[in-house]
Amino acid sequence: MAGRINDEDVKAVRDAVPIDAVVSEYLQLRNAGGGNLKGLCPFHDEKSPSFQVSPSKGFFHCFGCQEGGDTITFVMKVDHLSFSEAVERLAAQAGITLRYEEGGYNPSHQRGERIRLVEAHKIAAEWYAEQLASSPEADTGRIFLAERGFDQAAAVHFGVGYSPQGWDHLTRYLRGKGFTDKELLLSGLSQEGRRGPIDRFRGRLMWPIRDIGGDVVGFGARKLYEADNGPKYLNTPDTAIYKKSNVLYGIDLAKKDIAKSSRAVVVEGYTDVMACHLAGVTTAIATCGTAFGGDHIKILRRLLMDNGSARVIFTFDGDAAGQKAALRAFEDDQKFAAETYIAIAPDGMDPCELRLAKGDDAVADLAEPRTPLFEFALRQIVLRYDLDTPAGRASALDEAAPIVARIKNSGAQHEVAVQLAGMLGILDTQFVVKRVAQLARRARDRGGRGPAPQSRDARQYDAAPGSRTSGPALTLRNPVYATERELLKLALQRPELASPAFDAYGVDEFTAAPYAAVRQTIMDAGGAEFGIRDPQEYLVRVREAAPDDQVRAMVTELAVEPIMRRTVDEVYAGTVLVQVRRRAVERRIRDIQSQMTRLSTGGDPAQLAAVQNELWVLQQYDQALQGQGAAAL
Repeated sequence: MAGRINDEDVKAVRDAVPIDAVVSEYLQLRNAGGGNLKGLCPFHDEKSPSFQVSPSKGFFHCFGCQEGGDTITFVMKVDHLSFSEAVERLAAQAGITLRYEEGGYNPSHQRGERIRLVEAHKIAAEWYAEQLASSPEADTGRIFLAERGFDQAAAVHFGVGYSPQGWDHLTRYLRGKGFTDKELLLSGLSQEGRRGPIDRFRGRLMWPIRDIGGDVVGFGARKLYEADNGPKYLNTPDTAIYKKSNVLYGIDLAKKDIAKSSRAVVVEGYTDVMACHLAGVTTAIATCGTAFGGDHIKILRRLLMDNGSARVIFTFDGDAAGQKAALRAFEDDQKFAAETYIAIAPDGMDPCELRLAKGDDAVADLAEPRTPLFEFALRQIVLRYDLDTPAGRASALDEAAPIVARIKNSGAQHEVAVQLAGMLGILDTQFVVKRVAQLARRARDRGGRGPAPQSRDARQYDAAPGSRTSGPALTLRNPVYATERELLKLALQRPELASPAFDAYGVDEFTAAPYAAVRQTIMDAGGAEFGIRDPQEYLVRVREAAPDDQVRAMVTELAVEPIMRRTVDEVYAGTVLVQVRRRAVERRIRDIQSQMTRLSTGGDPAQLAAVQNELWVLQQYDQALQGQGAAAL
């Protein structure tokens, strides 16, 4: 049984790896103000960034889907890892050696499955690369690369390797590194043979496929010998770490330039990616044995940030298969906020062939956006009809108009409808525009309109039965709730400004049930005073004290959400403290006044006098708060 990772080591890992550095490996982050960063959430689809990272606090939170946590939580969620696997991955990045309790440290047995499979792929990639560089048998592979314009330096840069023709060379090598037969089969590097596991890839040129974080998770293997009866390209099967619809070849090399330039070039093969990068088009990527689809778009959108200048250029062969691939890509076009284009090289050459025939400049020129993808798709439809006849023009319009109607931007939809009229030779442009608009309205009507979206808080929380929040939805538009929220943000983000006054506040001074729960959680963690004594551990301790995931998510949200005032100082903190306290006092005054009304109609005179005295004391306290502010707390 795997041992538990030492708590001090977990803390060391959390402190050693900045959360913004980790998150930036998966999506583009931009300044959000207040020291925070923002980007498109990797956990749900969104058009505008609601995902925020607080480097100073070490937390992230999405105000759209409510996912949140620290660096370890992010790695767990984005790569589907267990807690131990996430800590082990981050520890490896930081160069921290982990200690394990209850049985000691035994890497070969205690690491999680994903970590083991990734490690096996890393070792396999290094071994394949060594074979290509030094094995006499790999001369066939070296010739293949040279004929396509790739020297040894290019092979090293992209990690290209060679798998020997024998049955189990890699399998035996990995066994010698401590991997079990079960792990080799689960990894997809080996497959069952008549007498046990054998190598899946034999006598092929090998391209390591890395995820966006840079880990090798699979391979693409190209046939080199006529005697090989397998397919031309053989990919790793789907495994626990490799899903072909979720990976893009070259994304590890291209992601920074994609984010920086807001441009991505989608090509069809591994050698096309190599050719583009060597020609200076360092934003090139390719799918791995599958059509470009929705999951690939999600990866790109997080890097492109869907800003107005983002461009995605698809390069496809000019043959029928390439045109079909382009039309498939267009089916998902509206999932991009970026503008999409298609580029087809002269004579139908792919980027690798173009580089050989005409050089690097021709490849760079190919990657410049020219023909919008929608225009290409519409022209392919129009070409199938005889536009010299009214029937042909009508049939082409019937097929093309629904495609234009899918364009979500109304201005762009109108412009494309006008272009479609020109393609079809229909002089009455408004007829085509109205037809497209009619189809768009029908599509919206069929989809129906759901109820108005609730506020973030109302969606996340239901009021506890009998609590003050039962009834009206919890919303930031309510100034009472907004002030309570602001005080909790101060207590979590700037405890030195809130303490010691905040720690004297009772849970009942917070009228919103989720905010009262957060107040109790802070109290259970040692109060804001603990945040002054140990600011690095404070938020971690508060999250650990949360009674459930709902409260824990709210703690993270409040720790990341910017404070509403640009200048946050003692004066502002005192103002918020007083506002929350005065509203609590005012509520108590109203309760007492109601009680006095009841007692004045035949109640106990002594009790009435006591209540009147309490009312006088509260009224004096309220006046002091109003006049002296935080000094009266």
